[in-house]
Formats: sequence, structure tokens, C-alpha cells
Amino acid sequence: MFVDTNVLVRHLTGQPEDQAARATRFLAESRQLLLTDLIVAELVYVLGSVYEAPRPDIARALRAILGFGAIRVIDAELLHRAVEVYEYDRLDFPEAYLVACAERAGIGTIASFDRSIDRVTTVRRIEPA
Repeated sequence: MFVDTNVLVRHLTGQPEDQAARATRFLAESRQLLLTDLIVAELVYVLGSVYEAPRPDIARALRAILGFGAIRVIDAELLHRAVEVYEYDRLDFPEAYLVACAERAGIGTIASFDRSIDRVTTVRRIEPA
């Protein structure tokens, strides 16, 4: 089965308590949960914007979720790289994910107006003319 953002948020934040307890119990008892990349991105957004969690805490939470035995993703290595770029190069998660995808694809060039991508030396950003 697939797992939604709200179950992970409740587990990680402990709020509200009744749902957090149910979410934690559900995660502990689950044998296989499919986690999509989009849900990971939403999780980053909710933890950062709603709960105002610091970037290192969000990265640590993502690594814990990705390392959880029942969690299955399409490409764990890609997501781990996106988390690394998010945390250390301080890009927003969608751009960090885009960098990881560009690296993985061997393309290495990203068309974007977002200059934060320039902090990552493994890709080249070009601006549309």
C-alpha cells in the first residue's frame, strides 16, 4: 500500500497526539509501504513551512524515513542525493531533486532562472534567453 504525507508528519511531529500514536503504531506494524517522490517533497514542504523545522532536522527525518525497513521507493539513491543537496547546498527540495535527476541522467544541464542551483558544481544552469 502507499503511504501519505499526513501519516509521516503525524509520526515525526507527534501532533496531534492521538493520530501520532496511531501513525507510529501503523508504521511499526507495516511490512511494506510505498513512498512516492512527490510525497517526500510534500513532507519537506510541510515540515519546513508549517512546523518550521530546521533544514538539518528535516534532512535527518527524511533519512530516517528512507531507512525505515518497510518503506519502499523507486530510487533510494536518487532521493538520498536529493536530501544531500537540499541539506548541504541549501536548495529548495524541488531544485535539489532536479539536480539529483540531472546528475543521474548524465545530462548535467538545467534550464532555470533559479540561481541557487549555481551552488552545485556537478551541474550547469543556463537561463532561457
